[in-house]
Amino acid sequence: MSNLTSMSTFLLLGFSDIRELQILHFFVFLVLYLMAIMGNFLIIVVVVCDHHLHTPMYFFLMNLAMMDLGTISVMVPKSMAVSLLNSRFMSYSGCIAQVFFSYFFGTSDLALLTIMAHDRYVAICNPLQYELIMNRGACMRMVAIVWIISLLNATLHAGCTFANTFCSNAVNQFFCEIPRLLKLSCTDFYLVEVGFLVLGWSIGLGCFIFIIITYVQIFSTVRRIPSVHGQKKALSTCLPHLMVVSVFMFTGVFAYAKPPTDAASNVDIAFAVVYTIIPPTLNPFIYSMRNKEIKIAMWKLLDYRHSSKNIF
Repeated sequence: MSNLTSMSTFLLLGFSDIRELQILHFFVFLVLYLMAIMGNFLIIVVVVCDHHLHTPMYFFLMNLAMMDLGTISVMVPKSMAVSLLNSRFMSYSGCIAQVFFSYFFGTSDLALLTIMAHDRYVAICNPLQYELIMNRGACMRMVAIVWIISLLNATLHAGCTFANTFCSNAVNQFFCEIPRLLKLSCTDFYLVEVGFLVLGWSIGLGCFIFIIITYVQIFSTVRRIPSVHGQKKALSTCLPHLMVVSVFMFTGVFAYAKPPTDAASNVDIAFAVVYTIIPPTLNPFIYSMRNKEIKIAMWKLLDYRHSSKNIF
């Protein structure tokens, strides 16, 4: 096979060669993308504008919404452009950027969900020390660590992946996915990236185990609360986060439980759609529907805007 290290483009997998189905795919993805953008942007605006939400839990939620905005913006717009323009080409630099930012935002999401579990643990299991442990400085440091770790992880994976020599530019996926790119490698250097992928998945599994153990301790503490009202109040602050974690875990397992194949299939594409689009689209709706404080803040914001229009 010819050496294509100096290639300038990759060829992505299209959803269909039928023009009508391409247009349908474009509009379906457009609707999902707009839902995710509006939902996450609304969460950010509400948290920023309502001083009652300037607490650690909502500070982390705002950062999660920012990461979700980035996650869905990395892959979906390009996929829509492929269908709308009927052009499957992705520039080499664009592919690098897609790999980098997908790992950056994905790592940030997982790290933030882990920190949010710790926040709920401290709030429920150690409430007297909550303000001391989860102070403003500590929260800022946690988020800064998340950004630094995500940056290093994304740089490591993107660097190792594109240090390979590629013998083909046909990526059997609708975005630049590392496992698919490694199948195009002509050298043994891909084994280094495979090692880092295994390490990353191990760390991810460790985060999920930490979250599960944390919630076991939280539920154990809630059971000891004497009043039913107190139990419901404590659980109400955990339920949205637990639902978001469940969606994240389910889509991750859904995507990676199936062994990868050399040839592309509709099932592989469907799995990729699930884990790249569903979590950032559902997360803001889960928090807005299941969280009374978010609902109240949204109505206040809408009422304020309505009052301002009437004044002018």
